Amino acid sequence: MSGSETHVPKQGPAAGFEETVKDFWRSRPVRPAHGRKFAGVAAGIGYRYGIDPTVVRVALVAATVFGGFGVFVYLLGWLFLPQEGDRVSAFEGLIGRGRASSSPAFAVLLLILLFPGLTWTLSGGWMTDGTGLIGFALMAVALYLLHRNRGQFNRPTMPAPAQPAAAFSMASASAASTATATEGGWDPLAADPSAWDLPNASPSGGLPPQTPPPPSAPPMPRRRKSKIGAATFGIAVLVGGVGTVLGLDGEPWFTMQHVVGLTLGVVGIGLVAGSFVRGGRGLIGLAVPLAIVGMALTTVPFENISVKGGLGDLNATPSQVSEVLPEYHRSAGDIDIDLTKLPAGASVSTKVSSGAGNSTVLVPAGAEVKVSCETGAGDVACLGQSRSGVGEDAIDFTSAGDSGQKITLKVKNGVGNVEVRRG
Repeated sequence: MSGSETHVPKQGPAAGFEETVKDFWRSRPVRPAHGRKFAGVAAGIGYRYGIDPTVVRVALVAATVFGGFGVFVYLLGWLFLPQEGDRVSAFEGLIGRGRASSSPAFAVLLLILLFPGLTWTLSGGWMTDGTGLIGFALMAVALYLLHRNRGQFNRPTMPAPAQPAAAFSMASASAASTATATEGGWDPLAADPSAWDLPNASPSGGLPPQTPPPPSAPPMPRRRKSKIGAATFGIAVLVGGVGTVLGLDGEPWFTMQHVVGLTLGVVGIGLVAGSFVRGGRGLIGLAVPLAIVGMALTTVPFENISVKGGLGDLNATPSQVSEVLPEYHRSAGDIDIDLTKLPAGASVSTKVSSGAGNSTVLVPAGAEVKVSCETGAGDVACLGQSRSGVGEDAIDFTSAGDSGQKITLKVKNGVGNVEVRRG
């Protein structure tokens, strides 16, 4: 081997870690101008490695809901993946490596948005602290393996830079020589140039043989239909069933949110594994509803909703202290309690709770009321003080009165509005 032989970097499964990373950057996905939903990050990754872009989108959405790193990964792709027709990415255009279609101001905006996305990722999240960081590492490993196994296919071609026109060429010299000889009417060679014996001419005197076109890239090998979808579905059902049984058996960690998250994690692993073997597309139909349910479970405080109690509306207007119940409760339904008919000097204590529904309590105008109002999701209007939103803190205070009546009242809803007012 001569010392001048150039080193050709390996591609595909035979490449090492460093070569794979360098090759990924050289042939990184390009965000397409058509067929994308937003910035084209998912579409670019899907087209580059021959997988359905919907799989990438579902993975990013699931990563956003459970861990918070999906948005951060998408912003990274938007910043460092070039757009179709560009030679460089938005970040490279910002630092002067070339010209990108995105303006420098927009690239700076993406850089600024990375900071809250990174903070959200590193702050932990849905299950335990550090979940976002672990998820980000898993997604990076999945992308590395994807490029290592399928990086040789669909390699993007960047537009070539504009080349200046040559000042001199053999064609122009030949044309100039012929023109000079013709204009003068004298051929110094005394022979027809068309009869010259050129080295590259064919034996028959015709045009030289044309070079055959280079062979096209080998087609992607067809693979047998994978059974990874069915296997993943079975494992997901098993994990969900075992988690549910453990939760019903009293294990505190196996809440509904955690069971759904574990099941969605199994489906996500199946989607990633299926992208390598071109299988498991049917898992998307399971991942989407699981992601929606998981988002609802992590947003709405279902732990405040009790399944013990009646259904339907409840109305009560006690006129004696003995008629006031210790608790008025409904699993689902509105509760309306009117305490304005109680006799003067009465002293009562009661609790009003509804799993899903509105609760309204009317108290006497001159009573001293010690009140606590709380709802997991809804509006609170408690003797002039109000709150609105999800997971609000309880309103707890004492309102003075002059009639001698004393009422201790606690109103708590899982989902629904809470209102306490004077009659």
